[in-house]
Amino acid sequence: MQRRTFLKAAALTTAGITAVTGLYTWRIEPYWLEFVRRDMPIRNLPPALEGKTLLQISDIHVGNRFDYQYLIDSFREAQALDPDFVVYTGDYVSYEGPEQHRQLDEVLAHTVRGKLGTVGILGNHDYGKNWSEIDVAERINEQLTAAGITVLRNARTTVADLTFLGIDDYYSPNFAPQLIMEHHDPAAPTVALCHNPDVCDLDVWNGYRGWILAGHTHGGQCKPPFLPPPLLPVENERYTAGTFDLYDGRTLYINRALGHLWPVRFNVRPEITVFRLRGEA
Repeated sequence: MQRRTFLKAAALTTAGITAVTGLYTWRIEPYWLEFVRRDMPIRNLPPALEGKTLLQISDIHVGNRFDYQYLIDSFREAQALDPDFVVYTGDYVSYEGPEQHRQLDEVLAHTVRGKLGTVGILGNHDYGKNWSEIDVAERINEQLTAAGITVLRNARTTVADLTFLGIDDYYSPNFAPQLIMEHHDPAAPTVALCHNPDVCDLDVWNGYRGWILAGHTHGGQCKPPFLPPPLLPVENERYTAGTFDLYDGRTLYINRALGHLWPVRFNVRPEITVFRLRGEA
């Protein structure tokens, strides 16, 4: 009887733990936003930009798969930080059809903008089905521009003496990093944006030395403690989330994403990154 009672109690405990874990991964962690704070040392940073803040927001994935009021609420929290620069690193929608354009406009009515500048790039999901619908990307580009985001599609812009290089998505028909990397100024204080971190392993950087901000991985969304995430949408499985020294003067930062493809997360909280700019010693 004692053994039978023990086994029954163990089974009930296991079932309870499973239920609580499932509830947590589905209803709590996907909406438990973390503001991650990091220093960003930049070569030749103008003294006037010392201590300024740069927010990175990535992979919001507006669509039908979760209540995007969460995104609006998160944008409001980010606005309260009064950032100097804001960068968006792609995947604004989980595209299924034209309805996502209307939904995106609802979210973009609350766009987080920087006092000095707001720039962004597109991700693979912004190219619609099979990452190949150019008309979808063009419409999203128009929506972002109307919301006050300067969209860089293999282009550069300089805002308050800080240069941003924006590479269009790796999987898209418009991926052409050579259009800007062939002519970048190595002396200019610069931040590069590319959605998919696998681009960092391509021979396209032409001696660039500086920060690269990416997204795409969502940190795997679910990660067992002390183990790497089992599923990552990248070729280089080193690229999970956080800061990576690329050992050639480049530093990669991968944001864990604000939104989700599906609202399930474990040990990988959604993130908005708050960088503090400082001159490189």
